[in-house]
Amino acid sequence: MSELKEGEETESIGDLAKTFGLTTRTLRYWEEVGIIESVQRQDGATRGFTPYYVRRIKFILKLKELGLTIREMQDLYSAYGDAKQTDKMIPRLIEILDQHINKVDEKMAQLASLRKEIVDYRLKIIERFRLSSQNG
Repeated sequence: MSELKEGEETESIGDLAKTFGLTTRTLRYWEEVGIIESVQRQDGATRGFTPYYVRRIKFILKLKELGLTIREMQDLYSAYGDAKQTDKMIPRLIEILDQHINKVDEKMAQLASLRKEIVDYRLKIIERFRLSSQNG
């Protein structure tokens, strides 16, 4: 767990879950796999999330929206490292995003091909139906 800086407020896991439309279980899982951290709150009983980790959760949600896996997020976090050096993370993020762009391009090509097959098949069926109804 990271340390709480003096005067820094934390948000509870329940409040964060509501704010982001997540479950507390999801946040705990992300903590378990090491892509976020919580701090021991001053009351000592509950964990909280600092503004840094709230921003990090927003970033994770964006990465998730872009299709990154937990493993890729762990990889980014490792690249970011303990020194919190963004310049080490950005090249790796660009590399991962390039891989996802290529996957999306491949899927789009497959979908375009599938669409053409469906349109062609539909036209064939229409033509057969017309021929059979004319002969019938």
